[in-house]
Amino acid sequence: MELDEVDQQLLKELQRDCTRSASSFVDQLGLSQPAIWRRTKRLYNEGIISGKRLVLDTEKLGFSVTVFLGIKLARKGLVRLEDFERAVTAIPEVQTVEHVLGVYDYRIRIVARDIPDFERILRRRIMTLPGAGEIESNVLLSEEKRQGPL
Repeated sequence: MELDEVDQQLLKELQRDCTRSASSFVDQLGLSQPAIWRRTKRLYNEGIISGKRLVLDTEKLGFSVTVFLGIKLARKGLVRLEDFERAVTAIPEVQTVEHVLGVYDYRIRIVARDIPDFERILRRRIMTLPGAGEIESNVLLSEEKRQGPL
């Protein structure tokens, strides 16, 4: 699907705040409310927009530590990827699970209340995952938020 300039601007604005109504874009995009609504609906129908997401402030919720883990599977071929993925996604502190190509098989983002809490998660949950082998941890110091590809 070809995206024109208006589609791209609409997507940028929806990435900033997807709760805005179509009528709130009228002056900004120079289109009528029904035209904006039709464009938004088309973007959903074409799969360009696949959903909406709530972004929580983890620090305000008491999670002051974010850690990225690189995990190599110990027994490739003996452990089903689906079993590993099912087990890791069941851990509440896990925010993202990415199957990657490179040094590690998986890249995982975890939040914890503090370093002792992270150690507990690592020892009791991560190290006991089916097939988990070598694990490397990187603690997040700061993060610059990006809107996305547009």
